[in-house]
Amino acid sequence: MEPDLPAMLDDLRTLVEIESPSSDLAALQASAAAVAGVLEKRLGGTAVLVESPAGPHVRWSGGGSPKVLVLGHHDTVFPHGTLAERPFTVADGRVYGPGVFDMLGGLVQAIHGLALLERRAGVEVLITCDEEVGSNASRELIQELALECGAVLVFEGAGEGGAVKTGRKGCGTFEVAITGRASHAGLEPEAGVNALVEAAHQVLAIAALARPELGTTVVPSMASAGTASNVVPAQASLTVDVRVASVAEKERLEAGFGALEPRHPEAVLKVSGGITRPPMPEDVSAQLFEVARQFDGNLRGVSVGGGSDGNLTAAVGVPTLDGLGAVGGGAHADHEYLVLDSMSERARLTAHLVRHLTAG
Repeated sequence: MEPDLPAMLDDLRTLVEIESPSSDLAALQASAAAVAGVLEKRLGGTAVLVESPAGPHVRWSGGGSPKVLVLGHHDTVFPHGTLAERPFTVADGRVYGPGVFDMLGGLVQAIHGLALLERRAGVEVLITCDEEVGSNASRELIQELALECGAVLVFEGAGEGGAVKTGRKGCGTFEVAITGRASHAGLEPEAGVNALVEAAHQVLAIAALARPELGTTVVPSMASAGTASNVVPAQASLTVDVRVASVAEKERLEAGFGALEPRHPEAVLKVSGGITRPPMPEDVSAQLFEVARQFDGNLRGVSVGGGSDGNLTAAVGVPTLDGLGAVGGGAHADHEYLVLDSMSERARLTAHLVRHLTAG
């Protein structure tokens, strides 16, 4: 069977035109209702809204013994008003609009792929509302359903070349708060403890924790200090993005941040945060990737630095294949798009994978 491409575009337009910035509860309520409506329209049955402190997640079940979890999210990074600046548009073989690539296009492809199947027993669908802000309110549910099902298909974007994501780095953020002591910068600078100078020492120590040869990146990405030009700053803060390819590196980095010591004897450091998405190693996707290649022998797999909810399901040992969503690019950017011709093929790939997994 072939997917109904005009119907796919209609559903995608419906989802894109309901803006769904993370942490906006009213917007997420409307978005969840729209996702539930598309699920019920295309697959039948009842889609349930699961309320959480972050907003509503959407669940749909094909019944029977759970065998595969279809996983995605309906929140986006774009603030209200983005749609007015970049309306849903189809032009020159591409579809544009906020969220088309990350990851509303993937949701539509997944749903229409499932619609190609005569039997959907064993399929569980979970569309969460907080992936873009860390999945704190959905993590437990994601991992619980993943363990019940035993296999997970994640519909994050695939990128321009269409490669699926067979591995992902673990990722997280550390915050370093530095407390010094204020004084007059002209009259008695020596009476102060300069938190900005201390921050400069800490930035160098933190950057030295990187091990690029092991895939470990440590990037001090934000800093703030000071209140006025003639005051020795008493407070400073650093934000650090970290990415790791292995659990061993995760543990080393966490220990390294915990061992930071102030250079000035009277300065005080407070470290918070951590690596909240553990690595998704490639071996966790190997079996599912081979099943996908039975459908398309030219399909490529890549390991990437960005994290997703696939990291969470891989962390509990469940076979996971990611990047099954839209082929395109520009995630989180003004030029976000998906490739129109790829939508039907991705839906058929979904049907192939799910049919294999539900057949046992």
